[in-house]
Amino acid sequence: MKKLFVGSLPATMTEESLEALFSQFGKVRSLKLVRDVFTGNCKGFGFLEMEGHEARAAIAGLDGKSFEGNSLKVKFEVEKNKGRKGRR
Repeated sequence: MKKLFVGSLPATMTEESLEALFSQFGKVRSLKLVRDVFTGNCKGFGFLEMEGHEARAAIAGLDGKSFEGNSLKVKFEVEKNKGRKGRR
């Protein structure tokens, strides 16, 4: 299972429309659209999980493509190191 970051989403994006966009490349296993606490609008990014080969196909097919006036950014999500940085 691969986790994808999706950026440059419009404020009107819904979970259903994001899943529909990515489901043309395979089964979306999980999806999290980041929303503004006060307005409920999409903050412009989200995360989803797909099988590896399906995720690679989605990146190839959607990264840089225009969607509702925005150029989508689709890439593998990079886990941030939660450990302490610097000297030990």
